Amino acid sequence: MGYRCIQCGFNIKTLYLQYSPGNIRLMKCENCKAVADEYIECEITIIIIDLILHKPKAYRHLLYNVINQETLKFQGLLWKLAAIFLLFDAYRYLILESSKGKSSSSMSYSSLVSTCCKMMMDVFVGNFMFLLTFFFMVKIFLHISLGVSRCNGILLGLLISCYFKIFLIAMMVWEFPSSVMFIIELFCLSSNAVALKVMTESSMSRCVWTCFSAYAIKFFFIQAHELVLLWKFMQGWSQMPFTLSLKSTFI
Repeated sequence: MGYRCIQCGFNIKTLYLQYSPGNIRLMKCENCKAVADEYIECEITIIIIDLILHKPKAYRHLLYNVINQETLKFQGLLWKLAAIFLLFDAYRYLILESSKGKSSSSMSYSSLVSTCCKMMMDVFVGNFMFLLTFFFMVKIFLHISLGVSRCNGILLGLLISCYFKIFLIAMMVWEFPSSVMFIIELFCLSSNAVALKVMTESSMSRCVWTCFSAYAIKFFFIQAHELVLLWKFMQGWSQMPFTLSLKSTFI
């Protein structure tokens, strides 16, 4: 991924010319004749606000002109972001479990192991289904050819656009209702859609449906797995009185 004009997305060679330390001249785009990246001279606060407001210009600045495969250690950054994403997802699951009244101090060893297994299923298998559905929709629905480099770039943009998950840290300090989790996931979905639109130049409606399909498949897969586990538990529990009555009969 090379540098891009934040206005029209046109490829450019350089963003600015530096004459001396602190003395630069911003380059103009050859396509739209506007300043290629005005965010270079902006404070980080303005960029964060525009990201929260879902402005495509801010996403182009971040995904193409700040995080660039040619100037950064791309693979290392990708693995770090993936690890942070999984940790936030694991913490999200623990928050949801604690909201159901399951405190770790009062849990038995078997229930603790069961909770850890469910968390691993939610975090790893659920996100695997999410990514599988996401890239399937990108290829089939958006008609985007996916090579290794393109997949890595889209995956990086997907992970970065989940920055709303950082608000989960606030839940360590203050208590919030579990409905806040739904709001955070909704913001992540909309942010993913804007990032996908910027990276693929597809229509916004198609990008929203692509991201929504991936989130829906992840949700239904996790819920279906929990229902299967609950059914097995109920089936085993229903057989317990019968086995006890047989033992009492023989005694």
